[in-house]
Amino acid sequence: MAFAIEARRLKKVYDGRTKALDGVDLQVSPSEVFALLGPNGSGKTTLMRILTTQFGPTSGEARNFGLDVVKSGREVRRMIGYVPQETSVWADISGFENLLIYSKIYGVPSSRRRKNIQDALSSMGLDEVATRMVKTYSGGMVRRLEIACALLVKPKILFLDEPTIGLDPSARKAVWENLTTFKKEYGTTVFFNTHYMDEADLYSDEIAIIDRGKIVKSGTPSELKHSLGSEILRFHFNFNHANSNHDGSDGIGEGALVAVKSLGFVRDAVISDSMLDVFVEDGETALPKIVEALITEGASIERISAARPTLDDVFLRYAGNISFGRGGG
Repeated sequence: MAFAIEARRLKKVYDGRTKALDGVDLQVSPSEVFALLGPNGSGKTTLMRILTTQFGPTSGEARNFGLDVVKSGREVRRMIGYVPQETSVWADISGFENLLIYSKIYGVPSSRRRKNIQDALSSMGLDEVATRMVKTYSGGMVRRLEIACALLVKPKILFLDEPTIGLDPSARKAVWENLTTFKKEYGTTVFFNTHYMDEADLYSDEIAIIDRGKIVKSGTPSELKHSLGSEILRFHFNFNHANSNHDGSDGIGEGALVAVKSLGFVRDAVISDSMLDVFVEDGETALPKIVEALITEGASIERISAARPTLDDVFLRYAGNISFGRGGG
């Protein structure tokens, strides 16, 4: 099968010493919605800029529908759409005029411009505001217009760098509803970066987590959540009686962490926001033994809750800063 996007041993080094990418291997199937998650500075934007031919890799290779992004950059650019994080439309002209300018930039034949513009406006739900000045648009409408500009060429692959950053939930939903409709109609592959875990969970078919220039985990949203175990026991500690520790784990002594990690049924343990999350298969059986271990080590437990893993938990497990584990992937 020809992949829509494929990267092999991709590396990018800046100034001869800073590794932005460190051997990335990636495969994205045609017509898939693919989310790339990672902390700031993990290599997300660098990878996207290589895939969109803006940067060249230091070594390795990347292909879009079989075309090398370096050797066949011109052909690649004809088949892709790209929406950067930064604002990319003019505020002092109308939405229609922005699309007209971009249609000329992209080389859309004059005989097809009006139809492509109308299709793009419809795809993003902007028909009724096409003649309004962009400076009168809401933030969500501006973002939809930017995406509409990228849709003018009916791209085979649409790259989106933080497509809904800064938008309220209703605006984010509107963007994705329109994108989903366009994808279904044209079979477009969508590749996007985001910090919104719910967005990746709801709309992506596949997710990869990148950290320090390496892909550390990938799979469907369901597979990733399942990889942590079936249940999370979350321990909140009483800070009135808590000790502050050098590792940032306020109220959780080192001995308590060692004791929890040593329990054979614990798949992983992660500290975040001064809480301890323990991943187990059977919470009911595990709970009393974990509580006993924590109390024996002097931890003052204020509250305990149980939940199924979320994508936030997955992100913290594979790309978080503080993790104490026994495996789990």
